Amino acid sequence: MKINKKLVTALSLTVATLSATAFTSTVAQAADKIRIATEGAWAPFNFIDSSGTPQGFDVDIAKALCEKMKAECEIVTQDWDGLIPALKVKKFDAIVASMSITEERMKQVDFTDPYYSGGLRYLAAKDKEFDTSKAGLKGKVIGAQRATVAGLYLEDNLADVVTIKLYDNNDAVYLDLQAGRLDGALSDELPTYNWLKSDAGKNFEFKGEAFAKDDKIGIAVRKGDKLRGKLNKALNKILNDGTYDKINAKYFPFSIY
Repeated sequence: MKINKKLVTALSLTVATLSATAFTSTVAQAADKIRIATEGAWAPFNFIDSSGTPQGFDVDIAKALCEKMKAECEIVTQDWDGLIPALKVKKFDAIVASMSITEERMKQVDFTDPYYSGGLRYLAAKDKEFDTSKAGLKGKVIGAQRATVAGLYLEDNLADVVTIKLYDNNDAVYLDLQAGRLDGALSDELPTYNWLKSDAGKNFEFKGEAFAKDDKIGIAVRKGDKLRGKLNKALNKILNDGTYDKINAKYFPFSIY
């Protein structure tokens, strides 16, 4: 049987082209899949619902950014202390977990532009006097989440004045506050605002005014990762087309941007 060399060549070229196209498509899909981590214990910004699914402001923002980037995203959870170490070893690609942009963290990761701002505020039982001045806090037991701006503030400024108790997550802070094991707590104002509206927080209130209100919250990525630029472009889009405002209104009656 004679072989048509021209036909074989044409078929070979076609197969090669199809293979190359399939390979390119696979690579593109892989490149567009982004794993985003959140904590899952910082309501209303990130929490786990009754079905075990991550929810909250951070999660909604992450999904909106992925939609603008036309990227396939997976939301995963990670304990707070392990977020940056796990990001650095490529367990995931970005952290959207209400993480404050600090000089210490910027030595390890890059941050996007801020996607909201916050401040710190004390809280304690409604029926107790609670002077938030340095002199007024002397001798008190104050709780905060470990490795947060609140926890670091206590360690840096009040270690010689109060007894500091640090916890793995804010839920544990609230539980000890309810149990009377803490005189008060220091936390980010916005998630605390949410807790005070719940049944668990109904007997507690803010004490004093918010401070450290220049606290900027950003999305963390690995050093030098081009994903940072893509996320910033997507953030700009949701800020300008009303998407951000809709997400904001879902959780707060005032702008947190």
